[in-house]
Amino acid sequence: MLKKISSMFKNKDIRSRILFTLAMLFIFRFGAAITVPGVDMSAMTNATGNSLFEMINLLGGGGLEQLSVFALGVGPYITASIIIQLLSMDVIPALTELSKGGASGKKQIDRYTRYLAVVLSFIQASTLIYGFSKAYPSLLSDGSSIATILYIATVLTGGSMFLLWIGDRITMKGIGNGVSMLICAGIVSRMPHQFMTAWNSLIGTTANVSVNGVLAFTGFIFSYLLIIIFVVFMQTAERKIPIQYTSSSITTRKKDMTYLPLKINSAGVIPVIFASAIMVAPLTICQMVTNASWVKTLETYLGMKTPVSLMIYVVLILLFTFFYTKLQVDPEKIAENLGKSGTYIPGVRPGSETKVYINKVLNRITVLGAIGLAFIAVLPHALPLFTSLPQSMGIGGTGVIIVVGVAMETVKQIEGRMTQKSYRGFLQR
Repeated sequence: MLKKISSMFKNKDIRSRILFTLAMLFIFRFGAAITVPGVDMSAMTNATGNSLFEMINLLGGGGLEQLSVFALGVGPYITASIIIQLLSMDVIPALTELSKGGASGKKQIDRYTRYLAVVLSFIQASTLIYGFSKAYPSLLSDGSSIATILYIATVLTGGSMFLLWIGDRITMKGIGNGVSMLICAGIVSRMPHQFMTAWNSLIGTTANVSVNGVLAFTGFIFSYLLIIIFVVFMQTAERKIPIQYTSSSITTRKKDMTYLPLKINSAGVIPVIFASAIMVAPLTICQMVTNASWVKTLETYLGMKTPVSLMIYVVLILLFTFFYTKLQVDPEKIAENLGKSGTYIPGVRPGSETKVYINKVLNRITVLGAIGLAFIAVLPHALPLFTSLPQSMGIGGTGVIIVVGVAMETVKQIEGRMTQKSYRGFLQR
């Protein structure tokens, strides 16, 4: 490990990319501490218990807690990307053609995604500020006039688009995917607070340290590490389907066999985001608009603080995992590509039978992936119901999945650049 780190910083290109990424992340964290003008943050001290607040705050890197200029983060861009991707699946023919148009088509789709992100960002900012001004009347220092709301929404939209620009710079001149790195940095920056909350809750003050408290905190850390290991296993686990070339005249040895890898969790963290939005968005809007008695009933089914609501949450995650996996992995297209490349699955006829076989395998492994994803997502909400742990120190959740995924992809990219440098040096000798 130390040898790899040393090799990274000896490589001039990788060293400059790492330093550039750190500089951009510093700008991001600095901006996340700048509160929007005309806002009294003391009025929002009770907002952190809101589920929608927590989800937007997660994608915004913790900026919503401070209602900073980067409060929305890159969330609107992620939403726009998902919408455009769904519309490109034979919903809008023009977008479908662009998605198949190579680099120029993808560039045009990315431009449309950014336009949509601006619109969604302004709508989301306006809705949030209006809702917060109704829920917390003293939030806006200049009153909740339309001009004030539009002004703050414009500032938040500009901050979100500036973050998107920073993400692009990181992708081009830094390490990893810029947008993912920004989200990951925001989540990691909140972890020290989470561990401090666990320390204060389980152990208390340093003067009153008890053996039981230390054992409980040690168990908390150990459980956190186990969850990270489980997420790593989920991200790397895959089902390898053996394939063989029709041109091969001899039997391929097992160690030389070529495989078609299908990931257990092909959908990533998107199903959790979809399910969370459906669960908490309607409830939050109703809570901001009215205090009627039926809202309390709605909290039972959508509040994610009761066993019934958690069961609904699990069902939504399972459904969205299968739905998004079907969008990401197309068995018909895979079977078609196998046929074009002159490969086949031993014991399965090319064409429709290959498609049925791949679809069958994909459904089976997606069941495992969906259950694992639901377990990780529900854990921080379920533990406070059955234990004395507070909501703020819940183990697991969407943040762990995002951080582990980004870390693994970044490590792969760094290793790829180091390998490329090694080959280049070998050829130059």
